Amino acid sequence: MTSATPRRRGRPPRTESAGTPATRDRILAAAREEFSERGYDKTSVRGIAKAAGVDSALVHHYFGTKEQVFEAAVTLSFAPAMEAPRTVEEGPADGVGERLTRFIFGVWENPATRTPLLAIVRSAVNNEAAAAVFRRIIATQVLRRIADRLDVPDAELRAELAAAQLVGVAMLRYVIKVEPLASADPEQIIKRVAPVVQAHLTAPR
Repeated sequence: MTSATPRRRGRPPRTESAGTPATRDRILAAAREEFSERGYDKTSVRGIAKAAGVDSALVHHYFGTKEQVFEAAVTLSFAPAMEAPRTVEEGPADGVGERLTRFIFGVWENPATRTPLLAIVRSAVNNEAAAAVFRRIIATQVLRRIADRLDVPDAELRAELAAAQLVGVAMLRYVIKVEPLASADPEQIIKRVAPVVQAHLTAPR
């Protein structure tokens, strides 16, 4: 037998399937890059594997389906925004609108966090499967956690309305780039948007 023996398809060899945390991280980084550059529709598990320098079976081993790989990539890209619910309880209720607005725009204004967020949002806009993953993460990891921290009636609806305000402004400013919003001073935007977010979250019915 020689070293030229062809490799069997399917499950990766024991040494490869065992893998390391570094291997998983490399696959995830490649997945995020592929989804960012190609979008959800044009990204494949095979392409992610090639970019990561591993067998496709190893991608399935760690993450499962393409949709599950995308969910892991979204979670990684959206990680900075996952801390938004904490801003609700970090100060008095009458300042929650500004704290939340300032936090979200801080994430968007930072190029390191904005770039992967843009890619994820574009994928979610253009593909229903990607949109379903994005909605699920937003609902469970952000909106529900914010609602749980609000001591008001209709907390879940209020959290969704506040999110709609913030996401809408972010879409116009960073994705569609409508002027003069796209080039406005972030502090000016925060000053105008925060009171609306505050009203959604805490104003009486």
